[in-house]
Amino acid sequence: MALKTETERRSWRQDPEAVKRDILAVALSEFAENGLSGARVETIASRTRTSKRMIYYYFTDKLGLYTAALEAAYMKVREGEAALDLGGLPPARALARLVAFTFDHHRRNPDFIRMVMIENIHNAENLVASQVIRDMNVAAIDKLEDICKRGQEDGTFRQGLDPVALHWQISAASFFNVSNRPTFNAIFGPNLFTGTAQADLRRQIVESVLAIALTPPALTEIRAEIAGTAAPGLSG
Repeated sequence: MALKTETERRSWRQDPEAVKRDILAVALSEFAENGLSGARVETIASRTRTSKRMIYYYFTDKLGLYTAALEAAYMKVREGEAALDLGGLPPARALARLVAFTFDHHRRNPDFIRMVMIENIHNAENLVASQVIRDMNVAAIDKLEDICKRGQEDGTFRQGLDPVALHWQISAASFFNVSNRPTFNAIFGPNLFTGTAQADLRRQIVESVLAIALTPPALTEIRAEIAGTAAPGLSG
């Protein structure tokens, strides 16, 4: 199948990276909406500046495209974390900012949550096969390990913290807030998903993770900083 128009040919030749980004953005939406089996490469091609043939040229096959979209979704999270400059903050503030960022990111990126849910349905087969994702997530744990180490050295964090367990705690509430919104809303109503309620929930999640990690004196001190509907400096 030929490329659709001369404009597409120029776009592909002049800026192939932009074409790939366009494909991945559309693919992420399509896979998140319809799953790995339900998504159609023809549909993705029709919504991009290229063709089915060029999608296969870049990504080999449908599974290759799905894996690349999954990697791009994880990359967005990790890039957002890197932009927080957590190493330049005191440990308690760094952890609070990371938790707030995670809550905000997941709330604003429901397609990421759906992709992770789909991957869980497939027993993480494609995630395990992706060295890119595994390397990115090792870096995420390294970041938490550094925060914990600095906090333990200055006496603000409890000893014996497990960075992987802490990552689980951070992810759990932020993920559930999006993944289970339809069922939670259907059973209990929409009140928890208003702007004000979400701000309150965000603050509570930040405080709960800090309560796990911090010593009581350090927790008392930072609670004063994160009081209110939106924690100052934690917009992520």
